[in-house]
Amino acid sequence: MNINYEYYRIFYYVGKYSNFTKAAHVLGSSQPNVTRAINCLESEVQCKLFVRTNRGVHLTPEGEKLYTRVSAAISILQMAEDELMESLSLEQGSISIGASETALNIYMLEKLRRFHIEYPRIKIKIHNHTTPQAVQSVRSGETEFAVVTTPVIADGSLKVKRLESFREVLIGGKTFDGLGHRKISLKEICRYPFICLGKETMTYKFYYDLFMSHGVELRPDTEVATTDQILPLVEHEMGLAFIPGAMAQEAVAKHKVTLIPTAEEIPERDICMVYDSGRPMSVAAHKLQEYIKYK
Repeated sequence: MNINYEYYRIFYYVGKYSNFTKAAHVLGSSQPNVTRAINCLESEVQCKLFVRTNRGVHLTPEGEKLYTRVSAAISILQMAEDELMESLSLEQGSISIGASETALNIYMLEKLRRFHIEYPRIKIKIHNHTTPQAVQSVRSGETEFAVVTTPVIADGSLKVKRLESFREVLIGGKTFDGLGHRKISLKEICRYPFICLGKETMTYKFYYDLFMSHGVELRPDTEVATTDQILPLVEHEMGLAFIPGAMAQEAVAKHKVTLIPTAEEIPERDICMVYDSGRPMSVAAHKLQEYIKYK
């Protein structure tokens, strides 16, 4: 049967109030229109759904069976509408985003805090990825967008928007205090134990290419999975390392590590947002994007 679903909606309200006139009022319609719709529905299902009396209408046994199912369906639809309205008003919802360790630590945390204060019922799931993993998560639809650090390789419908630049600094433990009073070259860095992110990261690629551009091959003594593992290793005299300046400030100020000037200028890197221009994004995700871009 190919029955007009509006008939079921009218049937639900007539059954709920046992009255054609009251159902018409709730529906914003007229009693003749409601009666016509019920007659059409009864014709389609080929059975009587209501018994008409002077005191109103009552469901027939067949009508009772149909009403049980229709009322459940109407209830689900109403819940879906309510959830949609709450989502549009940012009263509820969920967002799945990707973030590289560095982008999360030096750029996103404060913005996420402000967003959470204003929209506390929006759930945020953060996938902590390397930049290539984060880009792939956007491409696959696992995340709605990602915030990562350059270099970034994105193609097709993926777009990259620059958010902010940052520069990394060279640091060492207290045994390297002597290096803090002069500039050290990339070639000379290779004479000391060196700590770096793993080969699967774009940070490793950035420094490998930088060292090679100066005729030196990067060979780290210690490779780590995340940026926040670097500082404790440096403090415990495991070697030299490059780290975002913002992440090193407190340790430098407390004299836990030594800031070491470099002879070559370390190029700036960017924090970027990666998103798929061909895929619709939820209202909540759009709002979070605004916070990340502008707040």
